[in-house]
Amino acid sequence: MGQAIGTTIYDFEEEDRQVSSDEIQVLARVLPTLSYTDDTHMTIGVAESLIACKGFDGSHMVQRFIANYDNEPWRGYAPGPPNIFELIKQGRPWNKAAADIYPDGSFGNGAAMRVSPLGLFFWDNHARLIQAVYHASRITHHHPLGVEGAILEAITVALAVEESPASSFDVRLFISNLLGYTTKDVYRTKIASMEPLLACPDDKTRIVEELGHGVEAFNSVPAAIFSFLSNHRNFISTVTYAISLGGDTDTIASMAGAISGAYLGIDAIPGDWIEQVENRDYILRLANKLWQVSIKS
Repeated sequence: MGQAIGTTIYDFEEEDRQVSSDEIQVLARVLPTLSYTDDTHMTIGVAESLIACKGFDGSHMVQRFIANYDNEPWRGYAPGPPNIFELIKQGRPWNKAAADIYPDGSFGNGAAMRVSPLGLFFWDNHARLIQAVYHASRITHHHPLGVEGAILEAITVALAVEESPASSFDVRLFISNLLGYTTKDVYRTKIASMEPLLACPDDKTRIVEELGHGVEAFNSVPAAIFSFLSNHRNFISTVTYAISLGGDTDTIASMAGAISGAYLGIDAIPGDWIEQVENRDYILRLANKLWQVSIKS
């Protein structure tokens, strides 16, 4: 849902300016359809593959990515994935093609933006989750910072599933748990800074300075996590806050919304947002199938 809103205010992202939550909600109300970008498009591919294979299969997942891209190449993809897909079509192994395009690897947020179904599927087995995210990320991103960003996003989704909204939410413990999954200094520094930043969430200039809001995984995953932590009681507030930071709005809101949805559940998502979102019936069926497969696996 977050990415749908992010798409509709793509001009905010281009201008790289912060906006108010009220502006975002007004725009969401007047638009007849809330379209989504490559973030959701690839997330759908992850879910489709997990359902079909009843778990992670890299070869199958990349074929879902390719088929979905070929059907709808206008979703806002960066140049990397289509070039990687083309190499795979030509016979390059699915886990080798990305290195041909980016020998040093990409530390962008393209892997992190799509991993929420993995966090939901493997929520109760973090070792399997990390292994699956590692391999799923390397389809397009094999730089350690890109991979760790994806792992942190997926782990945050899994930890959010474990929490009960009916109980008190211990933010300090949640942050401490996240630190246990970080190995890179840039992520450790940003995750550790979140607790003091929770005292001043409205100082968005400072939030962006310390956590970032760019396309790099280390400048967007922390912003998404903080958007959830500072608004964990409310899905709307989480998503609109993420967008209001500016920068890579569709991706940051997508990741923040995924965490919030994992914590609060579907009933927390406004009914009019669900009604307006593009392709909603298929997405709802996909979510239900993912749940059914996950509990049987």
